[in-house]
Amino acid sequence: MRPVGRPAVDSQPESIEFVPKRDLDRAQQENERLRKEIERLKQETERLRRELEAALRASKRQAAPHARGTAKANPQRPGRKPGRRYGRQVCRPTPSRVDEQIAVALPERCPHCGGGVAPESCPPQYQEEIVRRTVGRRFDIAVGRCRNCQRRVQGRHPLQTSDAVGVGNLLGPEAVTLAAILNQQMGLSLGHTQQVLSYGFGMEVSRGGLYRALARMASRAEPTYAGLVESARQAPVNGMDETGWKVGGRLQWLQVAVSAQVTVYAILPGRGYEQSVVILGAEYDGFLLHDGGAPYYRFQFAYHQSCLAHLLQRCREMAQVAPPAALAFPRAVERLLQRGLELRDRHARGEISAHGMRTATGKLEAKLDRLLETRRRNPANRRLARHLEHEPRWLFTFLYCLGLDATNNAAERAIRGMVIARKVWGGNRTWEGARTQKILASVRRTCWQQGKDAFPRCVRLLRAPRAVILDIVPGAG
Repeated sequence: MRPVGRPAVDSQPESIEFVPKRDLDRAQQENERLRKEIERLKQETERLRRELEAALRASKRQAAPHARGTAKANPQRPGRKPGRRYGRQVCRPTPSRVDEQIAVALPERCPHCGGGVAPESCPPQYQEEIVRRTVGRRFDIAVGRCRNCQRRVQGRHPLQTSDAVGVGNLLGPEAVTLAAILNQQMGLSLGHTQQVLSYGFGMEVSRGGLYRALARMASRAEPTYAGLVESARQAPVNGMDETGWKVGGRLQWLQVAVSAQVTVYAILPGRGYEQSVVILGAEYDGFLLHDGGAPYYRFQFAYHQSCLAHLLQRCREMAQVAPPAALAFPRAVERLLQRGLELRDRHARGEISAHGMRTATGKLEAKLDRLLETRRRNPANRRLARHLEHEPRWLFTFLYCLGLDATNNAAERAIRGMVIARKVWGGNRTWEGARTQKILASVRRTCWQQGKDAFPRCVRLLRAPRAVILDIVPGAG
């Protein structure tokens, strides 16, 4: 028992250990070194994250047309299946017209034993061949003078493309049209087009000659192009997109507007609002489908629909590189946009009424507003939030206007062929070439869009003695 009246001592006083100053300085230096290393690693991590985000964005912008991403581990073998799984075997049909009929005689002796051969049957074999032949035409043009006004008058044949005389050898309309299709639709350069005409038809023509012939065709098609532009301005819905384009080796921009009936291209020295209004005009008051670019929102009379496919892809790419603490926001935005698309599909299947869809759309918009009220620390999340704050009322326009597309996919498809051409031959050397490019590309794409053959229409355009407007312009004869 402890003595009464004395204070209790339950523990020993703490001991103080003295550390040599040399060891203390070494520990402080080590702590400082580790602090700097941690800071360096944070900066390196942030730099690599920015580079990865930039690489992901660059892979989608002006990307190679055949990029597929990660290859499958066990891809399916190409070609038809062997054995019974091959399917129905189909041959080319018999030609509808036979221009040559050639009798193939039996050999006099058997090639194996040298014996005589007795005839049994005569089965046919069909072949379709191309003829490498260039037709040279000479027009002897009668020239006279009017007895009344004394003005010069000359004749014109339907196969002629020009009234000029003494200008040398002109390319025929079908040759020029084929060159235009090879260059504008197939994406061949003028040099490769020159080789196709030489190998396939024995026609020798220079690249400069092709360039001038295509420029003349574009001049003939200029009234049709003006009609396409006017039709786009009157269309209730237009999808727009842009991509880089080279003119004289310098970066310019190719704009496209796609409506239900026409496609119009324009090559311009920028990608701002001043260039966007060149096609549709500042007074356009229809629905505009685009990728959410700021210049498009300056069409103050238009109704907008921001492309949900771009936003969904952006959210998925952010989720791939975001740290765990920043994953919630892009995934929440992705779920919200997917619900909007599911709501559209449910209404199309008749599972929800128009009133119910409007109510559900209002709830989606309110949820998006609440989602944007939270402050974000991650820089990528802040950029996405700022982008969404500029267009909350235009994300779900397709739910209010039934039948409106939720993406600008039509404009993306229309611009893909131009991207391929740019990657093959780099663009145009002059602004005159850019003018030819936009006019002929617009005519060719609109013909395809309307299911009309561009070849006979371009031939007719070249043979017309005066300017005509093709029947691809809505309302034209």
